[in-house]
Amino acid sequence: MAELATIARPYAEALYRVAKAGSVAAWSDLIDEMAQVAAHPDLRSVAGNPHLGHAKLVEVVAGSFKTKLSVEAQNFLQMLVENGRLAALPKIAAQFHALANADAGAAEAFITSAFPIEGAQLSELVAALERKFGKKLKPEVAIDAELIGGVRVQVGDEVLDASVRARLTGMRNALTAA
Repeated sequence: MAELATIARPYAEALYRVAKAGSVAAWSDLIDEMAQVAAHPDLRSVAGNPHLGHAKLVEVVAGSFKTKLSVEAQNFLQMLVENGRLAALPKIAAQFHALANADAGAAEAFITSAFPIEGAQLSELVAALERKFGKKLKPEVAIDAELIGGVRVQVGDEVLDASVRARLTGMRNALTAA
């Protein structure tokens, strides 16, 4: 079976074209909610039921959302169900956001720190990272005490690891290689 990212790409691109004609922000929120619903274990078990028809599955999934789906959103959901691609929704959402960020000249920055980073400290770090990467960054911060100190930043496929753990690993590798 093809990798989910490969399967998700054409769906994300098509959905993004539709979103650009309307409201990218509204579609962004909706695709996030769709991805959460599709990733839920209960829905996965229902979707795997061979006795449940496509129309009923679309009805069950559509009923899981906070708001009533637009005609375009229902058509998109129906197409995913009919093609057996409901499981690809989280990847579709990720690629949709990547397309939206690329259009806006922005990117998501996944910042992992040993300690909480907030307020002015986070603003300074993001400003420095924006200068380094040359684009507007949308930070998402996570805490990982195993880093010991410093930060690890991932922007797209680029990783900047300025953590104490990475430095110690580098030192250990240098000492054992000699």
